[in-house]
Amino acid sequence: MTNLQSLLQSIDSFIWGPPLLVLLVGTGIYFTFRLGLLQFRHLPTALKMVFSRDKSGNKQGDVSSFAALCTALSATIGTGNIVGVATAIKLGGPGALFWMWLAAVFGMATKYAECLLAVKYRKVDENGQMLGGPMYYLQYGVGSKALAVLFAVFALGVACFGIGTFPQVNAILDASHISFGVSREVSAVVLTLLVAFVTIGGIQSIAKVAGKVVPTMAVFYVIACMSVIISNADQLVNAIDLVITSAFSSTAATGGFVGASIMLAIQSGIARGVFSNESGLGSAPMAAAAAKTDSCVKQGLISMTGTFFDTIIICTMTGLALILTGAWQTDLAGAAMTTHAFAVGLNAATLGPMLVSIGLMFFAFTTILGWNYYGERCVVFLMGTKAVLPYKIIFIALVASGAFLHLDMIWIIADIVNGLMAVPNLIGLIALRHVVAEETKNYFQTQLNYSQARA
Repeated sequence: MTNLQSLLQSIDSFIWGPPLLVLLVGTGIYFTFRLGLLQFRHLPTALKMVFSRDKSGNKQGDVSSFAALCTALSATIGTGNIVGVATAIKLGGPGALFWMWLAAVFGMATKYAECLLAVKYRKVDENGQMLGGPMYYLQYGVGSKALAVLFAVFALGVACFGIGTFPQVNAILDASHISFGVSREVSAVVLTLLVAFVTIGGIQSIAKVAGKVVPTMAVFYVIACMSVIISNADQLVNAIDLVITSAFSSTAATGGFVGASIMLAIQSGIARGVFSNESGLGSAPMAAAAAKTDSCVKQGLISMTGTFFDTIIICTMTGLALILTGAWQTDLAGAAMTTHAFAVGLNAATLGPMLVSIGLMFFAFTTILGWNYYGERCVVFLMGTKAVLPYKIIFIALVASGAFLHLDMIWIIADIVNGLMAVPNLIGLIALRHVVAEETKNYFQTQLNYSQARA
């Protein structure tokens, strides 16, 4: 068993090593320049679209564009924003945060491209619901059924045995036990019932919950982080300077921090950044495809803001809190490091841990909901709508069993499958790069002509 675990760890390190990270970031760099720095020039427009009143009318789709974005964010804003940032800074030093930013900036272009394609190639199932995502643009755009099936199988694996279940379940049960003294068994029953109640209702039910919980929790968490940052405002310039200088120089060992090379800062920052916002992995397009919209470009722009909110705002807040409070130099790691940062930064031994625990619980819960929907879309692609109910029953059973499973091998397999998702998706993005460029050019030309005609 140890030999098998060692082999899986080697495969995991290879998959999440430089080749995949270079491919992920490289795809983002390509789209950034091919689309004329779209994520910089049109971010204000995209944010305006997110926060303006949605006039869905009779547009095709299951939920509003904002609800589709919240469903995608529900799956990405999770333990990665709290635990993942701490892990990256623990491994690579403060410079890892800079490389996380870089991955996010280029990742916005990738997210735009994949969500544009999801809407362009989406279909309608026999129940009248939208079907879309990498499976559909790989089959109908690229013309490869094999790549489409591969992606669906990998994504289903992530939903059932990876990000979608066990890590999130354990994060919720640990947080509720440590902060509120609730037994794991009681928490497991309550969590299972809540997941069953929301997911049985399908995308409308998931989107409704995500549309309320995600913005509320994101604002709540950002305010908590801002409180830590404001109380240490005199050190903010030094902290940002440390992030930038550490990104291009080795970080010396201090306190409980063992030191890090530039390469380690780059790898841990980019890997955790991609892991957090999932740009290029192909998950968000499945939610984007459900949006009520008459323009694939418009939905691409709205979806692109997900990476901005997830990494540029929330991960940055966590990272600055860790650096300003000196938590990154302690012997602590993961959630314990973030908890310590809040306890020190807010000067509140009980309030700090409670804030982190509440944030973890809600973020992890919405991640379960988002990935339940992604898994459902993959099941429909592979086996048809008749398989949806059996899938939901299995998914709910896996959530319930997550409380009692502590198998290291499951985590490693989940990580491997998560990385493998990106491969067919990136092949599809590169193969359909001209479609993305053409759709973008036509949309903005039409907008320009409309503006000139009105003037």
